[in-house]
Amino acid sequence: MQSGGRFSTLYVREAWRRLSRRAALVRLRLFRHTIQAPERLIVAPTDLRAIDSHVADEIMNGRFPLASRLLETNGKSPFTFTLPSRAFANRLHGFGWLRHMRAYKSERASLIARSIVDSWLSLHSGRIEGVAWEIDVTAQRVIAWLSHSPVVLQNADRGFYRRFMRSLAFQVRFLRRMAPYAPAGEVLFRLRIALAMASIAMPTRAGPLRKAAQALDNEFDLQILPDGGHISRNPRAGLELLLDLLPLRQTYVNLGHDLPQKLISGIDRMYPALRFFRHQDGDLALFNGATSTLANELMSVLRYDETAGQPFKAMPHSRYQRLSAGKTVVIADTGSPPTGELSRTAHAGCLSFEMSSGRYRFIVNSGSPKFAGRRYVQMARTTATHSTVTLNDTSSSRFSPSEFLGHRMTETVKNVTVERAETEDGRDGLKMSHDGYLRGFGVLHEREISMNATGAIVTGRDRLVLPDGRVSDDPLKAAVRFHVHPAINLRQNDRESVLMTAPDGESWLFSSPGNEVLISEDIFFADASGICGSDQIEIDFDFAEKPEIRWFLSRKS
Repeated sequence: MQSGGRFSTLYVREAWRRLSRRAALVRLRLFRHTIQAPERLIVAPTDLRAIDSHVADEIMNGRFPLASRLLETNGKSPFTFTLPSRAFANRLHGFGWLRHMRAYKSERASLIARSIVDSWLSLHSGRIEGVAWEIDVTAQRVIAWLSHSPVVLQNADRGFYRRFMRSLAFQVRFLRRMAPYAPAGEVLFRLRIALAMASIAMPTRAGPLRKAAQALDNEFDLQILPDGGHISRNPRAGLELLLDLLPLRQTYVNLGHDLPQKLISGIDRMYPALRFFRHQDGDLALFNGATSTLANELMSVLRYDETAGQPFKAMPHSRYQRLSAGKTVVIADTGSPPTGELSRTAHAGCLSFEMSSGRYRFIVNSGSPKFAGRRYVQMARTTATHSTVTLNDTSSSRFSPSEFLGHRMTETVKNVTVERAETEDGRDGLKMSHDGYLRGFGVLHEREISMNATGAIVTGRDRLVLPDGRVSDDPLKAAVRFHVHPAINLRQNDRESVLMTAPDGESWLFSSPGNEVLISEDIFFADASGICGSDQIEIDFDFAEKPEIRWFLSRKS
């Protein structure tokens, strides 16, 4: 009954939010004619994201390679075609691809970019509907149009210039009106960045400029935790935000404006978190929706890092732990998922871990697909796609099947405990537990992970525990999965062990005495080229026969 009541409340709230948003859109349309477009732009903020001349070549030849898909237009506007995927549509309407056109400082590149923008103005500027006017897509487009306005407006005639500025002004007003209805988290933060950027890049009165800065400060307070992590618990969220926050900071400085109070301190707080999640191979850990990271984008952000220093051992507010010795790193998720609207993208990966050594990641989570359909996105959120224990093929947190509710979590891990101990011989270890299986199966999952002083041996134990006074008559089948990065080769050594070898020859032996260690096929969602095949190591055990298992990772070469 309680669950049904909770669902009813969620449905009512979501329906009311959508109804209110629709009413706000009606008012926005009615007063559209009152928009006063500025005569010019004051500045074009920089864009730190990578430029690819190959993408520019393709676009100039009528082919759009976006979101792992290719659209052939034969010189026609891409907006007149049925687009190959939703992710493609988001990228196309977000106009982030304009940055690639900067690879060619030519009149032809500007002419092509301008003709595509002009086509969007004709087909979508007056129709506030669909993907083109989703809040996050609009925020991305405002940032892209401001940043790459020199490319679009080079030698533009006065008529196009005025249409461009009028549309930009309307999109800014749209974002202001939609802010109360924006999804909490990264989308709302990006909206605030877009409005702050517009307030200094376009002629703006002192009042709106100050409000935009105050609203941005508010998001720093709400979304960036004291340890620098993002409230979504997604390691990549900080990188995505910094790619826009750093140019915004520099634009404030260049124009001599008073900076938002939290902008500098907030950015400085985010950098240690970024270093915490960075593996030995330079990529970010794959927790809670994180996906592949382009090395040049990460480096373009890190070169502005003025906080420097070694990564923290723990992030107590974001609820992650890190073990590090020699050239080995282990990062573990020791927190419950975010709740409410933020749980729409959260993963059921409590107590999962990743391990890297030298130039490669060995044990990973499967990550989140960057451009795949919703079915794969939801699959990637399950416990089975994380390097942890899955009980009876059930995730430790459960998801709503309702697309209307955004597949948010309905039952989550509530309590996570973590203890850290360092011994005199230099061994560093974690003892953790979660109650995600307590309500459904009556057991707690306990996990211990430790690393010796040289980083050459990682020891683990997974145990299912009945709390005091509880009895379980249900059959409980547990599977402990260790997802292996696609770059790593696996070879069965014997019944109880598997040899893992990296392309550079470094090898680790995974073993679990007294247990059958299996190699099975797997899916890696976070490869830069898209979803790809990989392998996993798996140990299955029956709670009634064996409530715990031990396992070891030992460097061999």
